[in-house]
Amino acid sequence: MALRWYSVVVDCRDPRALAAWWAQVLGWMTVFEADDEVVIVPQHFADEGYFTRVPPRERGQGLVFVPVPEGKTVKNRLHIDLAPEADDDQDAEVQRLLDAGARRVDVGQGPDVTWVVLADPEGNEFCVLSPRDL
Repeated sequence: MALRWYSVVVDCRDPRALAAWWAQVLGWMTVFEADDEVVIVPQHFADEGYFTRVPPRERGQGLVFVPVPEGKTVKNRLHIDLAPEADDDQDAEVQRLLDAGARRVDVGQGPDVTWVVLADPEGNEFCVLSPRDL
C-alpha cells in the first residue's frame, strides 16, 4: 500500500485573504471556502472529465489555508518553489509578485544563487527559481 500526496496546508491568520493572494499568483481557483479552511487548486481541475480521466496518483496537489491564532515567527521548515516557464523572465515574475504584495527575504541564501527568496503577505517564504521546462 502507498500513500499519495494530497495537499499542502498553510497555517495563517487570514485564510481567505492569503488563499486569494496565492490563487491570484498561481492562476488557481478557490474550490472550498469556510471559516476554518479555504482550498485552492489549479484551474485544470475544473476541466470537463478531469477527475475521471486523470488517476488520483497523477493529479496535482492543492493548497489548503487554515486559521491559527499566532503569527509566523521563524523561518519555514518547508517552502514552495515556483518556476517560470523556460521562455519566461524570472525577474519579471519576481517583480509581478512584489507588486502583488510579496517581499524579498534573506534566509542566508547568499548573493550567487539562481533563485530569489520571497515571502507572501503573511511572511511565509517561497522561492522563484530560474526558468525551466521540467
